[in-house]
Amino acid sequence: MTEEWGAVLVVDDDAEMRELVFDVLKDRGHQIATAGSGQEALKLLAGEDFAVVLTDLRMKGMLGTELLLEIKRLYPDIGVILMTAFGSVETAVEAMKRGASDYLTKPVKTEEIIRVVERAVRESALRREVSRLRKEVHKEYSFHHILGKSKAIQAVFDLIRRVADSPTNVLITGESGTGKELVAKAIHYNSDRKDAPFVPVNCAAIPEQLLESELFGHMRGAFTDAKSDKRGLFEEAQKGTLFLDEISELPIMLQAKILRAIQEKEIRRVGANKPIAVDVRIIAATNLHLAEEVKAKRFRDDLFYRLNVIEVVLPPLRDRREDIPILVEAFLKKCAEVRHKEVKGVSESALAMLMDYSWPGNVRELENVVERAVTLHRGEKIAPDDLPLAVQGARGDRRVLDEAAEKMLPLHEIEQEYIKKILDKTGGNKYQAAQALGIDRKTLYRKLGEIEEAKTHE
Repeated sequence: MTEEWGAVLVVDDDAEMRELVFDVLKDRGHQIATAGSGQEALKLLAGEDFAVVLTDLRMKGMLGTELLLEIKRLYPDIGVILMTAFGSVETAVEAMKRGASDYLTKPVKTEEIIRVVERAVRESALRREVSRLRKEVHKEYSFHHILGKSKAIQAVFDLIRRVADSPTNVLITGESGTGKELVAKAIHYNSDRKDAPFVPVNCAAIPEQLLESELFGHMRGAFTDAKSDKRGLFEEAQKGTLFLDEISELPIMLQAKILRAIQEKEIRRVGANKPIAVDVRIIAATNLHLAEEVKAKRFRDDLFYRLNVIEVVLPPLRDRREDIPILVEAFLKKCAEVRHKEVKGVSESALAMLMDYSWPGNVRELENVVERAVTLHRGEKIAPDDLPLAVQGARGDRRVLDEAAEKMLPLHEIEQEYIKKILDKTGGNKYQAAQALGIDRKTLYRKLGEIEEAKTHE
């Protein structure tokens, strides 16, 4: 038996029955221990790890039902199977109500023992995994709502812990949907500024003509609609953190004023004569490469160096696929609670599709897909039909390399096909495609030129 089964404890005061079950399960590759009474079984359970307990119902001393209740109280993830020569429908129903995984009637058949025990072992393994994931989500793998256990996200957690109490500015970079604001909040709420305001502002969402007033405030009469004095976001964030999202969208003129506020630790409201001292930590975020924006003269180099004291680079979801089950479980729970729907998880085939999809929209896209699935699902678990067509088609992506190897295609042809596929996934967005491919835009343009040139020679 190649599969490694969880350990099984057989409890029966009939030595011959214990030996029979022992032999049957041992031949299937299970680790087996036996006990002649409920009390002996509890001693073994206290010192060893078991997936399933198979116990007789009628025993001297502690009955099987009493052992069942004690196991469920102490070890809820362990599956318990009751067997008895006095079986009846009523007894079976009562046992299941008390938490039994299944029920066997003596004389038991070999194939029935195998079927029932192995199903209970699989169910026990699933319960343990769910329990483990829940603990991970709520403890070590949860950092202010950032979820994951991958090395990539753990490195982000470590950097957050190290920079949180530092007064230095932080630049968070990563593709859209990777959770840049969550990281900014994690830094703030784990710092000594956590009791002061966290003030987020999306620099791309506010019209340019209003942005200066929003950031620095204005005095009454400074412009037509300025009917009273107004505090800006720098003042709102006093002693706390100002999160400048989409920092690359700041107009050059405002970039100079932000730089002055950082250097001088003071701001001036629009229309004011006197400056106002501010004590604000700046955390900025962008989905662009700011160094390239500096080279293109779209972003001030002096402001870039002021912001980029510490850079936190967020990995795209496709680079931390092992986090997808944890994220899916968290999003399922959240959406089910909001929509008051009962969802018992995700089917294996649906989870496989979620694992294989490339997620150009990253964690935000995954959450939207889960929300959609919860809304549409009709069965107990999320099924493939509950997922968008793009995600359903992801399973075929893994076959591309196998087919290429079978045909022994040259490397450049595989590369060209992959570039086309990524461009298709990103809707033709060359910047996102270059990021997904791990190359700069110039390299992508060169490779696209090679593809066009190859077409002309066909």
